[in-house]
Amino acid sequence: MSITSLSPKGTLRVALMAAAALTMTACASKPKPVPVREPVPTPAPPAPTQPPVGVVPGSIQDFTINVGDRVYFDFDRYDIRSDAAPVLDAQAAWLVRYPAVSVRIEGNADERGTRDYNLALGARRANSISEFLVARGVAPSRISTISFGKERPIDPGTSEDSYQRNRNGHTAITGGAR
Repeated sequence: MSITSLSPKGTLRVALMAAAALTMTACASKPKPVPVREPVPTPAPPAPTQPPVGVVPGSIQDFTINVGDRVYFDFDRYDIRSDAAPVLDAQAAWLVRYPAVSVRIEGNADERGTRDYNLALGARRANSISEFLVARGVAPSRISTISFGKERPIDPGTSEDSYQRNRNGHTAITGGAR
């Protein structure tokens, strides 16, 4: 029987069987792949040692983070509270350690009271901090004072907690820090 004597249906059947046989032979003749092991990467040499990232001693950041730059006052008072004394002692020790640093003491008040009254109260607060630092060995020539009264609140709220945060003395470094 020849292919020409087959019916169209038979021709199709023979063609499909031939295609299947070729496909099977093609698959059978391929060798199985051998897994190739990836080479183990050699570790890179260590990077040159970098100085540790952190706070530079004698910097503004050092002062703010490790010492503290703000103390708080009671309502209508300018005397140094017992919880403020350790912070101011630490400020004095830091300033003695770094004699090139100069500071500005900023006195602040809450929003209650008149502008003039709060400016005067802020000045008394700044002066009491300055006197504390001078008594601990900081040269008066390195300290300046200013009162912002109620003009620069750190908390815009009107609760007692907000008022408490705004009654403060801030020690700002103005020069000589690293």
